[in-house]
Amino acid sequence: MTSTVSLADPSSAGEAPASHRRLLMCPPKYFRIDYEINPYMHVGVQPDLDAAIAEHEAIVEAHLAAGRKVEFVDADPACPDMTYTANAAVVRGNRAVLATLPPERAAETPHHRTWLRDNGFEVAETRYAFSGQGDALACGDLLLAAHGQRTDARAFRTLARHLDCEVVGLRTTSARWYDLDLAVAVVHPGAVLAYNPEALDAPSLRTLRGLGMELIEVAPEEAAAFALNLISDGRTVTMTSGAPRLAADLRSSGLTVVELETQELRKGGGGVRCTALTLDNPA
Repeated sequence: MTSTVSLADPSSAGEAPASHRRLLMCPPKYFRIDYEINPYMHVGVQPDLDAAIAEHEAIVEAHLAAGRKVEFVDADPACPDMTYTANAAVVRGNRAVLATLPPERAAETPHHRTWLRDNGFEVAETRYAFSGQGDALACGDLLLAAHGQRTDARAFRTLARHLDCEVVGLRTTSARWYDLDLAVAVVHPGAVLAYNPEALDAPSLRTLRGLGMELIEVAPEEAAAFALNLISDGRTVTMTSGAPRLAADLRSSGLTVVELETQELRKGGGGVRCTALTLDNPA
């Protein structure tokens, strides 16, 4: 496959094998708000740690009930955001590109690098800002990647080269959608996407609508409640509660939908999708 980067031109995609059946997570043992690097974080509004741990355990249990395998990286007391493992990297096949995280989270990266290498992944890095899977969603033969908030578009060349895939660049419109996984969700890789039109600029909307996939439009108020921060393996969707319209749309398409409370985890700016790095995106 030829590796290309496309920031404007629509691409076509075929339906791909299911992924999101093998996930990397990190218990929120030391979860707290020490800084503010997205609009949802406020140092004056601390999470209830016991409740956050219970939310995380319920997410893990939901994944296991859906037949998924969950693996864990150890928490570090110096890394209060480490439970958001989706920002660690993006993985395709046996290759991974590490995130270049904000300075406040940089201490997480050595843990992620070691875990991935110890588990057989070929790890590459980019010098440019890159928010890992938060801004890079595997979608069949494509990688939907966002820039404009926490990722520099120059990182896309490393993604395309190391992961041997076509990167479709999308620009999010504001810090409210600081990562792409708050604006777009892959429901069926290569076939069905859910998205919030207000979260993407006009060229990006044209690109997304030109991919030849079925699109489920999500209201901004549900997207702001982390509705799109979900995990779907093509059979079961695990998502936050509080988005009844999207949940109904997904059920009407024949999917099993599991809705979970994420009230405490969301105080750090993350939901269900943010807490798991997908390890089985097919190459």
